Amino acid sequence: MWDYPFMVNAFRAGAIVAVLAGVTGWFMVLRRQTFAGHSLSIVAFPGAAGATLIGVGAAYGYFGFCVGAAVVLALATRGRAGHRAQESALTGTVQAFALACGLLFVSLYKGFLDGTTALLFGTFLGITEGQVMVLGAVALTVLATLAVIGRPLLFATIDPDVATARGVPVRALSVVFLVLLGAAVAEAAQITGALLVFALLVVPAATAQRLTARPVPSLLLSVLIGWVVTWAGLAAAYYSSYPIGFYVTSFAFAGYLLAHLVRWVRP
Repeated sequence: MWDYPFMVNAFRAGAIVAVLAGVTGWFMVLRRQTFAGHSLSIVAFPGAAGATLIGVGAAYGYFGFCVGAAVVLALATRGRAGHRAQESALTGTVQAFALACGLLFVSLYKGFLDGTTALLFGTFLGITEGQVMVLGAVALTVLATLAVIGRPLLFATIDPDVATARGVPVRALSVVFLVLLGAAVAEAAQITGALLVFALLVVPAATAQRLTARPVPSLLLSVLIGWVVTWAGLAAAYYSSYPIGFYVTSFAFAGYLLAHLVRWVRP
């Protein structure tokens, strides 16, 4: 398996995506914005389909549509804490429109239906060194930004009212985080596919937070779980005919069930 350059690139890309998804997903789950993350993952599908329709790389569509949709959600809600109903309605509207656009782009580009499964459920074939470099650059940018805003973002997430009283820019942090989440979704979708982004964004973070409430150990555990299930999914997909998204999701879900079992038997 390691003799093939495309598999080496796949493992490199998987590691990068797992780290970024583990960190970003941890904040997303803690902030209870999983529905927004799910809508952004749906947007990844028409983004890739539209990019292929006009003859450019699918990665441009992933990042363009996901980050653009994140900006729309962030500016429309203005990061206002406590307005979950408004945010949920808007994200649902964006999600429905994105799915309709994806179906339109697929129908306009004849023959594209052969690649729909890869866009929806992920693939590790054809990952180049250039794509790995792009993923790495985006991940470094997002992680560096999260390192700068991490402490105030955590404060604003846990107690937004007190954070506002202490002068923390809660709304601005919410806007910035949604944009970073859009970039993370665009990266993860290139490995797991548009429909299974939650396998890396939600499940490792939910599992880690189920095991410990301490922020630093929980964050590190989220990254570790995401890394393990991604590499295990790549290895399993290489030796079978099933898409990588199925294995990554299955392994992550098994870990989540195991975490619940540990919590149940632990005094």
